[in-house]
Amino acid sequence: MKILIKNGILVTLDRERRVFTGDLYIAEDRIAAIGQTPQEADLVIDASGQAVLPGLVQTHVHLCQTLFRGQADDLALLDWLKKRIWPLEGAHDEESLYTSALLGCAEMLLSGTTTILDMETVHYTEAAFKAIEKIGIRATSGKAMMDAGEGVPSSLQEDTDTSLAESLELYGKWHGAAGGRIRYAFAPRFVLSCSPRLLQEVGEVARKYGVLIHTHASENRDEVRLVEELTGRRNVIYLHELGLTGPYVVLAHCIWLDEEEKRVLAQTGTQVAHCPSCNLKLGSGIAPIPELLEQGVNVTLGADGAPCNNNLDMFKEMHLAALIQKPLHGPTSIPAQKVVEMATLGGARALGLEQEIGSLEVGKKADVIVVDLREFHQLPEDNVDIYGKLVYATRGSDVTWTIVDGQVVVANRQLLTIDTEELRQKCNQALRRVKRRAGLE
Repeated sequence: MKILIKNGILVTLDRERRVFTGDLYIAEDRIAAIGQTPQEADLVIDASGQAVLPGLVQTHVHLCQTLFRGQADDLALLDWLKKRIWPLEGAHDEESLYTSALLGCAEMLLSGTTTILDMETVHYTEAAFKAIEKIGIRATSGKAMMDAGEGVPSSLQEDTDTSLAESLELYGKWHGAAGGRIRYAFAPRFVLSCSPRLLQEVGEVARKYGVLIHTHASENRDEVRLVEELTGRRNVIYLHELGLTGPYVVLAHCIWLDEEEKRVLAQTGTQVAHCPSCNLKLGSGIAPIPELLEQGVNVTLGADGAPCNNNLDMFKEMHLAALIQKPLHGPTSIPAQKVVEMATLGGARALGLEQEIGSLEVGKKADVIVVDLREFHQLPEDNVDIYGKLVYATRGSDVTWTIVDGQVVVANRQLLTIDTEELRQKCNQALRRVKRRAGLE
């Protein structure tokens, strides 16, 4: 399919960070031309008064949790997990997990996220991959690995060999699926639910196959204390000793770090996924993002799971990522342009996809969004900094078109790839079924 997006404000995020009004031409799954491009097209989109951006990249989400939005409010992390989220995750069936994943992907596509790094729950991960394949989002995902830990319900407990075997089976089946749009990541949940053997073998297997590792680290002070009691090490140092640092590792949160841990992240090239709305709602803290950036750490953005922030809107994450540092570090601590870079190029780099996505450049994959700048909350139209408008004024609901891999998945704010009314009905039914099975009605 050939698509011509006309008269848009092109926020390219290319090497020169060019922003200009012009056209963007898509041929099949690639960006074929940028600028004034009078070409024949199967579809012409008039983007006058709208911004044209590379699709947003979220580097930490849990599609398995979308169904549990509003089911675990006003709790600290470990209580949130043990009292609500783990019992609910353990009560999933194949259909409810498929529905939860579909719901999360639908919300993100409608609000401009085209690529995700996802951690599923322990069971039925293939259902999530099927939902990802169906709806058309670009995703790297993997089953949660949990072979240890206090307070883990029996429904989520697995032995080390089974966890590794199931992960490798999913890797073999889904890594590179949907024409490369779907990739696999090994996803040990966090230190407190994983044995040393599991973590060490995950590191070895990931290096052998050249696959990402996606886990949590240093999200909560109680978690950090318990890790130190269990291992005698700070969280990041322990992971580093087991081989779980490096450019192929994405650590979510990284709030409670000491100076040595920051140095390790920088020296090893480990990627950090910053989740500001989750960190605020769970009361976990504010990550030292300006310091990490100053030391050269690649910091990316994610919304985390819907129950720990109640939304998956990347524009909200960008907004909060910019704001929460200012009282601590000053109003210029993280400029709007840097935040947009974190949400696009930074995420692409963390996933090893910077040559394919993250900017509007000829030859890159056609993952493109169109954002209306004419809504009342964005007026008046003037020559203000476009990055500031995107970070401080734009909402996910302003996204009008979403294109992934050259395929239109959202047109005029309407999701095209699934029956949205059927999804509304099924998600309500599925939640009731899961809560009943978990004993949390």
